[in-house]
Amino acid sequence: MVQPKIMLKKKHSSAGRAPLILFLCQMVNALDVPLDHGEKAKLLDDLVQPPTITQQSPKNYIIDPRENIVIQCEAKGKPPPSFSWTRNGTHFDIDKDPLVTMKHGSGTLIINIMAEGKAETYEGVYQCTARNERGAAVSNSIVVRPSRSPLWTKERLEPIILRNGQSLVLPCRPPIGLPPAIIFWMDNSFQRLPQSERVSQGLNGDLYFSNVLPEDTREDYICYARFNHTQTIQQKQPISLKVISVDELNDTIAANLSDTEFYGAKSSKERSPTFLTPEGNESVKEELRGNTLSLECIAEGLPTPIIYWIKEDGTLPVNRTFYRNFKKTLQITHVSEADSGNYQCIAKNTLGAIHHTISVTVKAAPYWIVAPQNLVLSPGENGTLVCRANGNPKPRIGWLTNGVPIEIAPDDPSRKIDGDTIIFSNVQERSSAVYQCNASNEYGYLLANAFVNVLAEPPRILTSPNTLYQIIANRPALLDCAFFGSPLPTIEWFKGTRGSALHEDIYVLHDNGTLEIPVAQKDSTGTYTCVARNKLGMAKNEVHLEIKDPTRIIKQPEYAVVQRGSKVSFECKVKHDQTLIPTILWLKDNGELPNDERFSIDKDHLVVTDVSDGDGGIYTCAANTTLDSVSASAVLRVVAPTPTPAPIYDVPNPPFDLELTNQLDKSIQLTWTPGDDNNSPITKFIIEYEDAMHEAGLWHHQAEVSGTQTTAQLKLSPYVNYSFRVMAENNIGRSVPSEASEQYLTKAAEPDQNPTAVEGLGTEPDNLVITWKPLNGFESNGPGLQYKVSWRQKDGDDEWTSVVVANVSKYIVSGTPTFVPYLIKVQALNDVGFAPEPAAVLGHSGEDLPMVAPGNVRVIVVNSTLAEVHWDPVPLKSVRGHLQGYRIYYWKAQSSSKRNRRHIEKKILTFQGSKTHGMLPGLQPYSHYALNVRVINGKGEGPASTDKSFHTPEGVPSAPSNLKIVNPTLDSLTLEWDPPSQPNGILTEYVLKYQPINSTHELGPLVDLKIPANKTRWTLKNLNFSTRYKFYFYAQTSVGSGSQITEEAVTTVDEAMASRQVDIATQGWFIGLMCAVALLILILLIVCFIRRNKGGKYPVKEKEDAHADPEIQPMKEDDGTFGEYSDAEDHKPLKKGSRTPSDRTVKKEDSDDSLVDYGEGVNGQFNEDGSFIGQYSGKKEKEPAEGNESSEAPSPVNAMNSFV
Repeated sequence: MVQPKIMLKKKHSSAGRAPLILFLCQMVNALDVPLDHGEKAKLLDDLVQPPTITQQSPKNYIIDPRENIVIQCEAKGKPPPSFSWTRNGTHFDIDKDPLVTMKHGSGTLIINIMAEGKAETYEGVYQCTARNERGAAVSNSIVVRPSRSPLWTKERLEPIILRNGQSLVLPCRPPIGLPPAIIFWMDNSFQRLPQSERVSQGLNGDLYFSNVLPEDTREDYICYARFNHTQTIQQKQPISLKVISVDELNDTIAANLSDTEFYGAKSSKERSPTFLTPEGNESVKEELRGNTLSLECIAEGLPTPIIYWIKEDGTLPVNRTFYRNFKKTLQITHVSEADSGNYQCIAKNTLGAIHHTISVTVKAAPYWIVAPQNLVLSPGENGTLVCRANGNPKPRIGWLTNGVPIEIAPDDPSRKIDGDTIIFSNVQERSSAVYQCNASNEYGYLLANAFVNVLAEPPRILTSPNTLYQIIANRPALLDCAFFGSPLPTIEWFKGTRGSALHEDIYVLHDNGTLEIPVAQKDSTGTYTCVARNKLGMAKNEVHLEIKDPTRIIKQPEYAVVQRGSKVSFECKVKHDQTLIPTILWLKDNGELPNDERFSIDKDHLVVTDVSDGDGGIYTCAANTTLDSVSASAVLRVVAPTPTPAPIYDVPNPPFDLELTNQLDKSIQLTWTPGDDNNSPITKFIIEYEDAMHEAGLWHHQAEVSGTQTTAQLKLSPYVNYSFRVMAENNIGRSVPSEASEQYLTKAAEPDQNPTAVEGLGTEPDNLVITWKPLNGFESNGPGLQYKVSWRQKDGDDEWTSVVVANVSKYIVSGTPTFVPYLIKVQALNDVGFAPEPAAVLGHSGEDLPMVAPGNVRVIVVNSTLAEVHWDPVPLKSVRGHLQGYRIYYWKAQSSSKRNRRHIEKKILTFQGSKTHGMLPGLQPYSHYALNVRVINGKGEGPASTDKSFHTPEGVPSAPSNLKIVNPTLDSLTLEWDPPSQPNGILTEYVLKYQPINSTHELGPLVDLKIPANKTRWTLKNLNFSTRYKFYFYAQTSVGSGSQITEEAVTTVDEAMASRQVDIATQGWFIGLMCAVALLILILLIVCFIRRNKGGKYPVKEKEDAHADPEIQPMKEDDGTFGEYSDAEDHKPLKKGSRTPSDRTVKKEDSDDSLVDYGEGVNGQFNEDGSFIGQYSGKKEKEPAEGNESSEAPSPVNAMNSFV
C-alpha cells in the first residue's frame, strides 16, 4: 500500500510571481464512510458501506448464573445491518424462545433467566452475523458457560501428630469450579496463616512444611477457595496438627494407637533435602506464548532448604523473571518461543543438595503479523487483502466471504486467492463484500472481518463552509478540510481569492486534508480555500483565519513585606488584542480570595487593608481570554514588632484513659479524658492512628475535634490494624501524645483506588515501559495486592491486552512499533476483588534515532565573528520521537592566512524546538569554516546534513605580542616585538606613537610613526638623554586598527655630567651638622634617664602613679617602651608615576608598579614566597612619624635614621 505523500506544486503567473499551492496526492487506501451522528455524517447519508463488527463478547464468556445473560454484538454499516445468530452451528430462532430478546438497533442478545429458566440451558457456542446489501460480517465464536462454585465433598479429617522436624503436606484438593478458584489458607479468625521459606502454599493449593516446629501446633488449618465470578468462598474442614517431642510422641502412641493415625516414621534428625513437588528428577511443562510461565519446586529437609533456579545453556531473561513464594516459584512473564528449554531448580542446605530439571516447551496460539484491512475502491481499480498470522504449530489460513467459505461462495472474476492474500483487479460494484480470515491451530483461532466496498463518488468536503479560526500569534494554526470521495481525492489549498504569492515553505499538509501553519503570524490572516479533486469531479470550501495578539502582563505584582495592620497594594496591568475581552482574576495561594471586605479590586490593583498574619501568601493575577491566558504572582510577607512579653503559660498535659467502643467494620468510637490545660483553654484535640500491620511505628493524622469534645466517631479503612492516640492543643502549642489505645483490626475489602502517576514511555524503539506509583499497605484494603496492567494502541481497533503483576511498579511491553501512542490502564486488585475501573492514560512506545538529515542548509555571514544558519525542517514522521530541536556542528578548517593553519576542535550549538535558523557567535575573523546540521529527539541525533563551508571576512588584529625595548643609549632606543597572535587578516602596517615624560610627570608632544608590516625591530634615534619615554604600539589591517600595547623606557645618563653633580652626603658642613644634632639628642636622653631614676619628684613620676595598670599603655615595637603611635602624612605613598628608575628594565603599562615607584626600594621586604611586606617604603617601624604624641623621647637609633 503506497502511503500518502505531501508534494509542492508551483505555477508561474504572468507577473512573474510564484503562488505556492500545496496538495495531497494519495494512492488507493482504506477509507471508512463516517457513520457517527453529526453534520459530517448527514452529508454522506446516501453512501453505502458493508457491515463492520464494532463490539462483541469475549470468545470464552463465563456468565454469572444469578444474573441475566447478555451476549454482545454491535455493528455499523449503511444501510444499518440486520442481525442473526447461530447456536452450536445451527440457526438460533430467538422468536421461539420467550426468554430471549434482541436489543433494539443492535444484535445484542438478552436472556432473561432471572424470571425463570436456568443458565445451564443456554450453554453453547454462539456466533452473530450482521448483514446488509453490501455483505455480511460475523463475530467470533462465543463460548457461553455459567460459572460454577461447587461445595467441598464432606470428609472426615483425622488429627495429625508429628515429631518435631518432620516434613508435612496438608492437602487442599478444592472442588473444580469455573473459573478455577483462588486458594488460600486461614484460621478460624479469618487471619492468613504465616508463610515462610519453611512453610508455604504450592501452586496446587496444598500447604507444604519443609519441617514442622512446635509452634505449628494448631487445630484450625483451613483451606479456602474463592470463586471471584460469583463472589463466593468455600471452606474445607479444619485440619488439626500437633507437633511433639519424641517422648511425648511415645506416650501419645501408647494411649491412642487405635484412634490416631501416626504420620512420619522418619527421624527428626538433620537431613539433606528431598523434593515434595515435583516428583522424580525430571518433569515437563508446556505454556502458551504471551502467558506467564510458572515453575515450582518445594523441598523438605532439616535445616530448611534454600531454592535456586538456573536455565541450562542460557540465562534467565532480564526484566521478565520474578521469584515468588520465597523463590520456590519461578515466573517468566510474556513468554515466547525463545524461552523454551531446560530449567533446573536446586534445593540446598548444610547437609547436601539435589536438583530437578523441568523441560519447558512454549507453544503459540495464532497471532497477527498482518491483519486484513478494509478497502474502499472505485470501479476499475485494483487492491489486495492480506491475512498473515503466525503460531506454533503454524496456523491454517481460511477465507470466507459474507460468512460462507470462499470455496463454496459465488464466484467473483475480480478476485484471485493466493494463500494468505486475495488479489482484486478491475473491481466492479458487485465485488463489494465482507471477507473473513480465519487463522487457527490446536491452541486457538483468530477471526478478522475486512470489507471491500466499491464506490464511485465525486469529492465531498465535510467541513462546514466559512468556518472561522481564531489563533494567537506565534502558535500553530490547523485549518480543517475533512473530505470523502472514491477514488480518493487529492487536496489543494489556496490563500486568497486569486491565490497569494508565498515565497517560504511554511505550510504542512496532513493526510486528512488539514492545513497546518506551524507558526502563525499576522500576515497569515486571510481566506483559505480547500479544493478536493478526483476523476469524477471537484469540490471546494473556504475557511477564514484571524491572528490575534497574545495577552501579556506588562506590569506584574511585586514582592511585598508589610507590617501587621497596615495596607498593601498589588498592581497588574494587562495588554491584549483589542478584539478580545480579557477577564482578570486574583487568586491567593491558587485559590479564591477570602470573602472579606478588607480585600478590594480597583481597576489594575488589588488592595488589602488592615493586613493580618493570615493574609501572607502568594497572590496571583490571572488574565484569561477565549484564546489564551497568562498569570503573574508575588509573595506577601507579614511581619510585626516584637510582641510584649506575656504571662508564662504552657502546653496542655496529654489526654489519658483512651477507650474504643461501638466497633463496626468501617467506623469506631474513641473516648478519652483531657489532661490539665495549664492556664490556656484547650482549643482542639488531634487524633492520630498507627497501622501496626503495614507501617508499624508511623503515626498519621486521623481527625481533629473541638476542645470541648472528649468523644469522636472515626471512619476506618479495610484491612488495617488500628491503634489511636490523642494530643491536646491550646494557644501555646500542642501536648505530647497520649498513650496508644488498644488495637482494632478491620476486615478486608476490595481496593477503592487505583495507582497514580501512571505513565507509558518507551526506553527502546520496540518497547513500552509502563510505570505507576503503587498503593501502600494501608491503601491495599486487603491481602494479595496486585495490579492489572492493560494497554492497546490508541489509533487502532485492537482489544486491550492485560497482565496481572504484583510487588512491582513497572511493566515492559516488548515488540511494539516505534513511537506509537498507546492507551494504558493500571487497576488495583486484591484477594477480595478489583478497584473501580481506571481512566486510560496516553503513553508512547520507544523512540528511535531520526532517519532524515535537515536539507537546504544555508549560511549568511553577518560580520567577521557572526554567521546565521538556515535549514529546512525534516518531516515529522522521520523524527521517530519527540522533536527536541536541531544541533549545529561547526569547526574552523583552516585560517585564510597561510601563517596560521591549524585544525580547530568541533563546536556544538543546540536550538530547541522546531526552529529552522540560528546564530553562530564568536567566530574567528578571516577564517574558513565548515558546518552541518542534525535533528535530535529523545533518543539522540539523526544523520548529519552535507557539510556547508563559508568564510569570515577580515577583522582588526590583536595587539602585538612580546614588545621589548633593548639597547638604550644616550639618544636612541631599539624596539623588538612579535606579530599579533591573531592577525585576523593581512597586516598592512604597524603604528608607533611615543612622547617624553618630564620630571613633573607631564607628557610631551606625541610623535606618530608608520612601520612596515614585515618589520619586527625598529630603532628610534635623536632622542633626549636621561629622558623617560612612553610608547603606544599597535597593528593595522584593511579593516582598521587593533588593540595597542604600551611600554615606557629611559635613555641613559651622560657620565661626564653625572660626575659634576655634588653629592651632599660627602660635604664637610653637612657631616658636622649631623654630628652636632646627634650629640644634643644623646645629652637629652641622659638627662631624662637621671630624672626617671629619682622617682616621685617630678611630674612624670606623678603621671606614672596615676595609672592603675601600666600594661594598658601601648608599647613601641622597636625599643619596648610605652607610648602612643599614630600614622603621619609622611607615611602615605608617593604619587603613582613619580618614578626614579634604578635600572634599565622597561615595564608594561598594566604592570609597571615597583618598589622604586613607591619610595626607597632598598628598604622593602619580601616574604619567602616573594610577597611584599610594608607600606611602599621599607620597614614602617623605622620611619619617622610626625605628630607623635608619646611622652617619651624617640630612640636614638631612630633619631639618627631620620637624618641619614
